[in-house]
Amino acid sequence: MRGTVGRACGAGLVIGVLVTGLTACTGDAGGDGKAEACTNGGYAWSGVQRTQKLTAMSDPIMFEKRTASYSAKLKPVDDKVYRPSVTGAPRGIGAAAVIMALGRHLKAEEPLAGPSEKEVPEEDHFFEVATGDLKGAYYSWGYIRLVTADFTYTCGNGEPVKGRVRTWEGTGSGFMPCSEELPEGVGARAAARELCPPDSRAARAAD
Repeated sequence: MRGTVGRACGAGLVIGVLVTGLTACTGDAGGDGKAEACTNGGYAWSGVQRTQKLTAMSDPIMFEKRTASYSAKLKPVDDKVYRPSVTGAPRGIGAAAVIMALGRHLKAEEPLAGPSEKEVPEEDHFFEVATGDLKGAYYSWGYIRLVTADFTYTCGNGEPVKGRVRTWEGTGSGFMPCSEELPEGVGARAAARELCPPDSRAARAAD
């Protein structure tokens, strides 16, 4: 499973359009007017959204006295299986190439999940922390960073092809004290609301 582990997580919304320079195509548009076999065209991206989804949570965590380390078991919040998809991929291009093009547009640090990948809920997922100074109420959660985008692919004199990509750019885990401000991200907010004491700083901020 691709992913990252840390004390906090982030999510955001990006909306933009990029039109790449069109280059010579390897084939001309067919008789139906669509750029079906043209592999060196350009993409225009729009409606790009980068969001975060809560995938797992720990039980409520309470340290009555100072504790040096802890291992939190993260339980799936549902049985949803995530699979990348591309609708409207031009013939001769394929879903994998479209997803790679989106990754380049986003300047993603790691390759976006490809068509053959899937993210399945894990029953034996743990988050381990060792700070030497744990006390009070904490919460831990897992998340997936989803990406969706619309595209228009243009090549040669053919009619532009429109489509949509759904994939993700990573997974991760978080572990935070309920006494601190919420980190960014839907996953952290949902977990704090569920796991922290109602009068804690994180739970109040999550409402």
